[in-house]
Amino acid sequence: MIFPLDNLARTIDHTLLKPEATPSQIIELSNQACHYGFAAICINPCYVPLASEYLAGTGMRVCSVIGFPLGSSMPSVKAMGAKEAVLAGAGEVDVVMNIGFLKSGNKKYLEKELKCVVHAVKETDSSALVKIILETCLLDEHEKVSACRLAVAAGADFVKTSTGFNKGGATVSDVALLVKTVEGRCGVKAAGGIRDLATALAMLDAGAVRLGTSGGVSIMEEWANARRL
Repeated sequence: MIFPLDNLARTIDHTLLKPEATPSQIIELSNQACHYGFAAICINPCYVPLASEYLAGTGMRVCSVIGFPLGSSMPSVKAMGAKEAVLAGAGEVDVVMNIGFLKSGNKKYLEKELKCVVHAVKETDSSALVKIILETCLLDEHEKVSACRLAVAAGADFVKTSTGFNKGGATVSDVALLVKTVEGRCGVKAAGGIRDLATALAMLDAGAVRLGTSGGVSIMEEWANARRL
């Protein structure tokens, strides 16, 4: 176990992206995040104003998703959505890359898309973070490497493995590949299927510095119980 457990909570983006999520559940998510000291909450854009107002003064960051979960919105729509989320109080945005265009090798389109989104965010708030979601379960190794390089070239702060809404989530091998490819030029966020302490630690040991999970509370409880043994 390489990762220092005392820093575990600060790696977690406490996530609720279900379409049936209610305002009261977002408030509960926010309270949990503050209690455990997570890195951020990750929510759908419509809830950014609510969460930002509720969490004002706590230091808890609000993260929202853009082009989620398919990544097929036009670049201008993604850029506008990202900007509006930041204006509403999000300090981080997780943006789904256009997967079909990546698989077809349309790098020119993707360069435009990613630069457009990053510029919109940084122009609005230079401290806001942009994470690019690759949806690794749909990509071969060459496509994963290409996606990482495009994200880095566009100025993204992170690459992220998955939406958690497709046929697979984060794997240790994918995290290791992404870490190797970005060469420290941006962070790696593992997301999708991270529901227990062992999986969380495996992703961190592979080099992820952020974890997207709806299981943050149970992971922290498992950690607390392990410390009592």
